[in-house]
Amino acid sequence: MRRRAQEGTPRRVSEAEDIPGLAARAAALEVLTAALQRRGGLDEGLGHPALHALPPRDRAFARALAMATLRHLGPIDAALQARLKKPPPERIVNVLRLGAAQLLVLKTPPHAAVGATVDLAAAQKGGLPFKGLVNAVLRGLSREPPPLDDPALAAPAWLAARWRSAYGPAEADAIVGMIFAEPATDVTPRAPGDADLAAALEAEVLPGGTLRAGLKGEISTWPGFGEGRWWVQDAAAAIPARLLAVTPEETALDLCAAPGGKTLQLAAGGAKVTAVDRSDARLRRVSENLARTGLAAETVAADAAEWRDGRTFDAVLLDAPCSATGTFRRHPDVLWVASPADIAKLCAVQARLLDSAARRVKPGGRLVYCVCSLEPEEGEGQVTAFLARNAAFALDPVAAGEGGSPEASLRPDATLRILPHHRPGGLDGFYIARLKKTA
Repeated sequence: MRRRAQEGTPRRVSEAEDIPGLAARAAALEVLTAALQRRGGLDEGLGHPALHALPPRDRAFARALAMATLRHLGPIDAALQARLKKPPPERIVNVLRLGAAQLLVLKTPPHAAVGATVDLAAAQKGGLPFKGLVNAVLRGLSREPPPLDDPALAAPAWLAARWRSAYGPAEADAIVGMIFAEPATDVTPRAPGDADLAAALEAEVLPGGTLRAGLKGEISTWPGFGEGRWWVQDAAAAIPARLLAVTPEETALDLCAAPGGKTLQLAAGGAKVTAVDRSDARLRRVSENLARTGLAAETVAADAAEWRDGRTFDAVLLDAPCSATGTFRRHPDVLWVASPADIAKLCAVQARLLDSAARRVKPGGRLVYCVCSLEPEEGEGQVTAFLARNAAFALDPVAAGEGGSPEASLRPDATLRILPHHRPGGLDGFYIARLKKTA
């Protein structure tokens, strides 16, 4: 039997655990709220205690609900705005977003989706007066469900306009067409060509050796996870380290290393690796991944642009902080929290980091610069400006298909511009340039 909150007193999640599905929806609300508050908020939200306190099945539902809401946020917001004369508080807007996603994306039966979302609204501070509004809006959506596949609503207009300008209408439409699709999980095997692992994960082997897993559910329960035989890494994110092609006994530097996938690749290649990241918390994740996989690397907590270390390295990898607009398949929140001002600020950071990375390359060594951004200023523009001010470096051409790169991504200057639709099933958007120090 449901407990009833006293009139005027909102129910807390912990006080309403006997309301079917409420705790999972409350956890999804925390994930969604964190994701839309700031850059990088989705990772914070996915680490929220409310989510991890749930049983595995409820945790999977909460995560799926939050991600479905973010992936379809544009159409959902348009549908809600058409039914709201006056916007309620942002917390209630997020409750409505979750309710709409249940109805329209997850196809939750209307009685369950509406009832549980009304309960969730009532559980929020100051939420009781909005129960009727939530009920009416969601019942209206249930009676007249709007389409959720309108590409004009998939991304903010300013971003879509940038992509049309940078890549042309056809490519821009193809990029936008990937926003609503749920991505598969890609993993990098510690031992290349691990056929037994591919079979165990029911995986498709992609060019370059990435495994696109067919399994679902908690990845920590998948075969080989506990033994450290693989780590999660998007197919595109695995390409930069492959392009460095480190050999045993070489020294390698991974700048802005967290969460550590590229560090693991370099270490698995036999290099003596140093991983630098300014965040102690994120660097702990690198150390945890190294321990799980049985690989070794030196980890350093420092600002990569200011790191006071005079060593130089055979191979340097800089995956620079960026707008991350290329990661929208797995982090759809980036579409809605990024702004044009962010890009300009990040470009200045990238230039400083690139100059710092260059100082750490041995004569004759190589440098890979990459960003998981679709914005040319953060990729092509950075490398063009870098080469103009650094005569000691030249482009080291990437060959078609090298490192598992899609052939469509190869640019005339032999750098890579990977777009999310360049591989069936999708991959992250990236810009990657390989440079060599000639003096």
